[in-house]
Amino acid sequence: MVIAERLEPLTADDDEIRRALEDAFLPAILPALAHATGDISILRPGLLPERTTPGAVQGGMTPEQQQQAKEIAFAALKRLRDSTGITPLHTEADLRAILAWMTNGKASDDYIPLLLEELSPDQDFRAPKWRMPAGTAYSVAIVGAGMSGILAGIRLKQAGVPFTIFEKNDDVGGTWYDNTYPGARVDVPNHFYSYSFAQKPDWPKYFSTQETLLDYFRSCCDDFGIRASIRFRTEVTSADWDDERAIWRLTVRGADGAEETVETNALICATGQLNRPRYPEVEGRDTFAGPAFHSARWDHSVDLHGKRVAVIGNGASAAQFVPIIAEQVAELTIFQRTPNWFVPVPTYHDDVADGLRWLMRRVPYYAHWYRFWMFWNTTEGLLAAATVDENWPDKSKSISQESEMLRMLLAGYLQAQFADRPDLLEKVMPQYPPGAKRMILDNGVWAAALKRPNVHLVTDRIARITPSGVVTADGTEHAADILIYATGFMASEFMTPMRVRGRGGLDLWDFWGGDARAYLGVVVPHFPSFFMMYGPNTNIVVNGSITYFSECEMQYILGCLRLVLEGKHRALDCRQDVYEAYNVRIDEENKKRAWGVSGVPSWYKNAKGRVSQNWPFNAIEYWQQTREPNPADFELL
Repeated sequence: MVIAERLEPLTADDDEIRRALEDAFLPAILPALAHATGDISILRPGLLPERTTPGAVQGGMTPEQQQQAKEIAFAALKRLRDSTGITPLHTEADLRAILAWMTNGKASDDYIPLLLEELSPDQDFRAPKWRMPAGTAYSVAIVGAGMSGILAGIRLKQAGVPFTIFEKNDDVGGTWYDNTYPGARVDVPNHFYSYSFAQKPDWPKYFSTQETLLDYFRSCCDDFGIRASIRFRTEVTSADWDDERAIWRLTVRGADGAEETVETNALICATGQLNRPRYPEVEGRDTFAGPAFHSARWDHSVDLHGKRVAVIGNGASAAQFVPIIAEQVAELTIFQRTPNWFVPVPTYHDDVADGLRWLMRRVPYYAHWYRFWMFWNTTEGLLAAATVDENWPDKSKSISQESEMLRMLLAGYLQAQFADRPDLLEKVMPQYPPGAKRMILDNGVWAAALKRPNVHLVTDRIARITPSGVVTADGTEHAADILIYATGFMASEFMTPMRVRGRGGLDLWDFWGGDARAYLGVVVPHFPSFFMMYGPNTNIVVNGSITYFSECEMQYILGCLRLVLEGKHRALDCRQDVYEAYNVRIDEENKKRAWGVSGVPSWYKNAKGRVSQNWPFNAIEYWQQTREPNPADFELL
């Protein structure tokens, strides 16, 4: 699934090339053509803006800049078509020059090693460079066959390490298997929300739907040959460390309820943060007489047509399914606790333009530079706006000059969307800094749904649920035939309901005291050769893609396994002082971010009020810290 193997020959005539360029993303195709032709002069000064903002078209290029860029790209594509013996750029100096142009000189040389990994069309630089020594008796168990679990299996297979993946469902996909509600789709561009080593030049949409993503992860399982190592419909209920034998003993339960014990040398928990639905603690919740279900466990047997439907919650999932079901139901009442910031993304529901897909399949390096553009603008572009300026006078609605600029842009978007409905505008306008809770991508469908005559937005507090509806604090009962909970997940309750007991029988949840932490989000002291993926403080808000983070995590885990296997050790255990110092730094930095300083309710914080989910730094720092483990951070057993 490497891009270079999928490229088609560029044999089109001039008219076809020009038509395709009408759909090109110009800030990425110019670097790709400079890279492919060896002609750095393609990157003309002044074509890119100083910075981009959410919703900007073509990276903020003016119409004149866009036309100039198309002419430059057209000439370069003709050279690629008509010439032979063209030598691509390949040195670090070349990459540094392209990088400087794309980021207007803002990216440091620290990005060069990362670029060498991200932009190689012929080699998977993140694949393990070692294999388990022959004759070694060693195995790894992975819990979960979602995005991270599949990745773990692929990398372990490449390293020659025997493994078994335990998956409670009857297929792979994790969140993309569970969440089948209408309109479910990713909110990270697909060219970034995908494995770096398994890129697709032919994504059908810019932000693909659940079905497409599930197919992608199924294909990755099959293409890399790991499906045979997955035990489906099998749940790990507990994991116990054997101090004497230095192994993990798992209790697993099959679909028939029968339990068995499985022994393994290392354990990777890839269950993620968003896998267990959270239901609100509301009086009378179990008394509702009609169908009631969580959006993550959508009941497709329930017909919504012509019914009165109540939706509790207005977060990311509700923003996707509400506009769809609003067209089906007789009445829709949405109960909102806190309004959301919406980021304008006009292409959110769009098919990828034909010309863009045509170019992706024919232009070397295009998909990689397109991916890097997303990486740069995601990891660096909004982090400044989420960073606290200690001298900023009033931090209730914004936290810095950059934050205020973003707030004004997003507020302007809402004002334009609800200009004809000031009653709704008052309800939907957030009164907290952007980034303090999850921002939602939107192309206008949310406002259109709320303005429908059969849709009602209720902001009064819910007092209780009755057999026939929802009663708010003002005493009004909102009648409903069907109740849908869009109330998120038990994000901070990692791995529940599975129990993990480490050295001396120490229970992981007792050790955490309800406040989950890990070193690099991966390892925890007193739990040898136990690894987490998408663990504490690895959630991405404005600074990256979880797929990218999972690749970093798995590279780190492979390094840990290599320390054990090549050193002929039995296991390794993170040092307590390393773990504690790291988490002090994480907590200090999270307090300097919008989600740490704001008091707005959010799943980013746990029951103790600590930000237990989010990574506060930029993405390259996580990549640097996880490239390989420091042996001094561990006790080798």
